[in-house]
Amino acid sequence: MTNPYKYTVRATSRFKKSVKRLTKRRKDSQKLKDVVEILAKGESLADSYKDHPLVGKWIGHRELHIESDWLLNYKIEENILILELVDTGSHADLFGK
Repeated sequence: MTNPYKYTVRATSRFKKSVKRLTKRRKDSQKLKDVVEILAKGESLADSYKDHPLVGKWIGHRELHIESDWLLNYKIEENILILELVDTGSHADLFGK
């Protein structure tokens, strides 16, 4: 049986705390699982996710929209095939705005 995933998924402690916060807000965790699976398989994301690179202190990271104000901050390390889940939450949660 072959592994369907291109990347090993690694969640930061910050990400894990954010997931707990979102659970309390009753966010649909399946939406998060679905997009993580797409990323882990190395598949293309639908345009609706508005995936884009970040700049400034987050250079090298990417962000996508699970919902209009529910983001996923992640980083892909190609040389070791790691998908690092950095944080998830609203714009205010992630950027203090």
